[in-house]
Parts: sequence; structure tokens; C-alpha cells
Amino acid sequence: MSMRIGFGFDSHSFKAGVPLVIGGLEIDHTEGLAGHSDGDVLLHAITDALLGAVSAGDIGTFFPPSDPRWKGAASSLFLRTALEEIHSAGYKIVNVDTVLVMMRPKIVPIANELRERVAELLEIKPGEVGIKAKTPEGLNQDGVAVAYATVLLESLASGEGSSKMAATADIEDVNEVVESLVVGVRDTSALGRKVPAFDTDDLT
Repeated sequence: MSMRIGFGFDSHSFKAGVPLVIGGLEIDHTEGLAGHSDGDVLLHAITDALLGAVSAGDIGTFFPPSDPRWKGAASSLFLRTALEEIHSAGYKIVNVDTVLVMMRPKIVPIANELRERVAELLEIKPGEVGIKAKTPEGLNQDGVAVAYATVLLESLASGEGSSKMAATADIEDVNEVVESLVVGVRDTSALGRKVPAFDTDDLT
């Protein structure tokens, strides 16, 4: 059985006038997170960890911030694309561990709710998701939210999924697949690893 590890990181500054979305949950707070999409720092870190584990690039590879289609987009869309990538590569999630670093709001009171929501999005059990919270003591980062994520993958048993990732993907195919995700149809057979150099821009 093959195992792979992925690591993800993301950070966003707080911004007035936008909702705060973390882990797919809208949280009651005076400020949200600035970003090209909904600014969900936790899902962005998990998405990058999943993509990195199967050498598929990063969020910017699939959803460049220069593309107006992703303005304000729900980060659950990005996560679903990463899930399709790891399944296409022949892997499934064993567990995910994350750390959120922010001064406020306090995460501990909603950690269980966050864990359940992230597990639902990843299609795994809540006990396979770790959510930890820290404060940036002495680091002068009160206006920033930071997330770290580590994922462990294992190879699928025979018959559970495709054993190979596509070698190339035409841009029209990628657009078609992404559009199908937006409307809720999960046909991502055309979406695979890209041949061109990865765009290392993130969604900050």
C-alpha cells in the first residue's frame, strides 16, 4: 500500500464588510477575510495539502486569481476539485490535521462544528479531522488569519478508483469540468495534472 503526505499553508488579512467564512462555515464576527474567493483560509490550506500530496500543483494552478469567475467563489468548490485529483491519482484520505492561528474570533467554542463540517466536505469521518487553534502571541499578527494543514493519503484498493492521473488536460476540458462543479455535477474525468509550469499565485 502506497502512502503520501501533503502540506498546505494559507493566510488572509481581516477585512470589514465581508462575511467571515472558515472551514465552510459562516462565523459571526465583525470582519471577514480578504481574498479573491470567499477567503476561507482553512479550506485553502487543506486544498493545497491535498493537491501537493499528489503533485498536482496548487489552488492557483486550477483557479488563478486573475480569473474573474472565481471572485467571491465558495472555497468548497476548490476542495472538491482537489478531492477529484487525489481520487484520479488513486488515493484516498486517511486523516487531516490542521492548525488555525488567529487572535479572534475564538475557535475552540466552534471547533467541533468546524470538524464536522470539514469532514462532511472531505467525505470522511469527524474523527479523521484535527482542528487546533493558536493565538499569534507577540507576533503582531492580530489582523491576520493563518492556517496550516497536513494530510495523509493511502492508495485505493483495486476497484475503488482510477489508478492513474491524466497526463494532460486541455483548457477547454478544465473549464467544462469546473463549470460542472459549479452547478453540482461531479464529472471531473477530464481534469488532471497540468503540463505547463505551475502558477504559484495563491488566492490572497
